Amino acid sequence: MNIIFMGTPEFAVPILDMLHLNHHVLMVVTQPDKPVGRKKVMTPSPVKVKASLLGIPVFQPDKLKEDYQSLIQMKPDLLVTAAYGQMLPKALLDAVTCLNVHGSLLPKYRGGAPIQYALFDGLNETGVTIMYMAYQMDSGDIIKQASLPILPEDDYQSLSKRLSHLGAVLLEDVLKDIEKGMINRTPQNPNDVTFAYTLKPKDEYLDFHQTTDQIIHRIRGLSPEPGATAWLKNVPIKFYKAQRSDIIDIKAYPGTILVSKKRLIIKTGDGTIEVLEIQAPGKKQMAVKDFLNGQTLFVEGDRFDERSHENG
Repeated sequence: MNIIFMGTPEFAVPILDMLHLNHHVLMVVTQPDKPVGRKKVMTPSPVKVKASLLGIPVFQPDKLKEDYQSLIQMKPDLLVTAAYGQMLPKALLDAVTCLNVHGSLLPKYRGGAPIQYALFDGLNETGVTIMYMAYQMDSGDIIKQASLPILPEDDYQSLSKRLSHLGAVLLEDVLKDIEKGMINRTPQNPNDVTFAYTLKPKDEYLDFHQTTDQIIHRIRGLSPEPGATAWLKNVPIKFYKAQRSDIIDIKAYPGTILVSKKRLIIKTGDGTIEVLEIQAPGKKQMAVKDFLNGQTLFVEGDRFDERSHENG
């Protein structure tokens, strides 16, 4: 089949690989290059990098709703999206049959951050949905779904990778069915809808008033990008890995540093966490045991700022 593919992050790359191997990808549509890092280096999306390696033409509209006519004119058999990052115009949805690869078991977690929220909520299972696209966000009929377990060691990167490969396999099966004229579609139950909206900066803050499990789940959902942030002495600290600590101090206030030599133990709303991987401004991500050697930032008895708590 002749297919236009729309996607942006690493999640979409295995899906593009599968389409390129089994079909004719007319064009790849992805988000514009963005400035990355302290030096603001303009960086292409992972999907653009892959498309360039495969020799597929790339289109990067700033606003798709104002620049989509060329896609209709290409007359594709299908348009497939996977974490593209912009809403598709209704006129495009009306003109072309559009499928979406979504990283949740819809109708749960409609929106731009389903994988992160599955981790935030401490789920034991999630999955992928192949669906027909509709104008309302992630509301289209379901074609096929598959689930997989969330492992205790999963973070956003590892879970996203496993879901993307599952999505590629699932989409391949769906496209084979479509080629055979087998059309399956099941409307979503509106009573079961939940949302996982695209993350905002405040969603990256840690709130040490929360439970130990909630804090660990948020760190997992934000690792390795963008990293969970907590503030100490007006310095933003990124947390990438943590575990439940065996040290108990019932009286300490949430956010208080209880241990800062060889280990970093912080009081939570119901216990303590031990931080394992960390990053301070101007430094690389590293194991806490290495960071603590000779540092003066973390002092026992100091307390993390409550800006995350104040922001709700």
